[in-house]
Amino acid sequence: MDTRTRQFCCHQFSGLRSVLLSDGFKDRHRRSKKHFVRTRSLPFTVVILLILNMLKRSLQDELDEFFRMLEGGDVADRLVSKGAFSQARKKLKHTAFIELNDYQLTSFYEHGDVLNWQGKRLLAIDASMADLPDTAEIRSHFGVWGSRHGKSCPKARLSQLFDVLNKVTVDARIAPKSFDERSLANYHLDHVGANDLLLMDRGYPAFWLFKAILAEGAHFCARLTASKWHAAQSLLDSGEDDRIVTLSLADTSRKLCREHGLDDSPITLRLIRIKLPDQEEMVLATSLLDRATFKLADLQHLYRKRWPVETDYGFMKNRLQVENWSGRTVEAIKQDFYATVFAKNTAAILAIPAQKVVNEQTQHRKHRYQINMTNLFSKMKNTIVLLFKRSRIGHLINRIWKQMINTIEPVRPNRNFKRNKKFRHKNYKYSYKPIR
Repeated sequence: MDTRTRQFCCHQFSGLRSVLLSDGFKDRHRRSKKHFVRTRSLPFTVVILLILNMLKRSLQDELDEFFRMLEGGDVADRLVSKGAFSQARKKLKHTAFIELNDYQLTSFYEHGDVLNWQGKRLLAIDASMADLPDTAEIRSHFGVWGSRHGKSCPKARLSQLFDVLNKVTVDARIAPKSFDERSLANYHLDHVGANDLLLMDRGYPAFWLFKAILAEGAHFCARLTASKWHAAQSLLDSGEDDRIVTLSLADTSRKLCREHGLDDSPITLRLIRIKLPDQEEMVLATSLLDRATFKLADLQHLYRKRWPVETDYGFMKNRLQVENWSGRTVEAIKQDFYATVFAKNTAAILAIPAQKVVNEQTQHRKHRYQINMTNLFSKMKNTIVLLFKRSRIGHLINRIWKQMINTIEPVRPNRNFKRNKKFRHKNYKYSYKPIR
């Protein structure tokens, strides 16, 4: 790996370490000025590093192994009880992980080797549901999902603004299930700028949301449901592939625009017809009106680039086990979620330069190859703590990169699989977590 890339990664972790150790950071993210004052076994920084270390096994076993790793011991002695950790994490705000992630991403976009599409940052918005521990506090805060068979269960709505080319989450939210997808998407717009292009599935298109995106100076490309948008159905009926239309706002849309402080003037969109592999046709609406710059063929492939945001939820749930919560309080749920987002972004940023080396080394092969991210996250356990604890990490980062470059998988394009709607979701039993 070249010296510049290594220096960037070392500088980024040096900056994160400085933020973590600063008095201002502790003051902003502890619940009271009385908290984390005395010297104890679980000071402020240690509690944060513990949660960042992805606590998925038996909590006591995780604690024993964590301190064995820090002390460099041969046997995992009992230094901290799980009760002490549970009390310590109550003093911490989940916002600490959000600030660390914001710092990491700001550094990456300013100094990292960032990928883009025709000069634009390609962002996708998508949401998902998450199972939660069944406690009265969590039910009251997040809400429950009814069931025709058996009792209701608590659920949270997850939403993220995802950079599909660089595989990082720009902004994430975990909210009560009563929040709809569009409302959460509106919160993400605080992180959207003039050089961004947003990709959205068919659940998102709305006049007011299109207006809100344009108000940020950004662009969008969204799938329309023909039965709900007369202009989309008209395009399908016409046989045309590309049409520019100007749409006036209905009374309901005009009211929503005013509620969000947006103007209610007509909106001009470009509609694109796309034929899917199963011969079904869909319509995309985009604000990229310049046909000379953004050709029809380019836009037909653009929407497919949003797929990584879908697979990222699968990765978080199945590989990172985000629903395997380490606590049973609302604050613990939020800490786990935002810590997972930070750890995931850390691995993704480290993987970008390694992927470039893989591309160069495998360019002569039949298939394109990519880093095995599951293996990488397995190696990040404990390693992410050492990246914060050690003052010199160049050698450690080189070892991580070597592991990535040596553990790769082929990418086989144009494969399509039907969704398994009978898939049984895995439940994580809090009382029966694995010890290894």
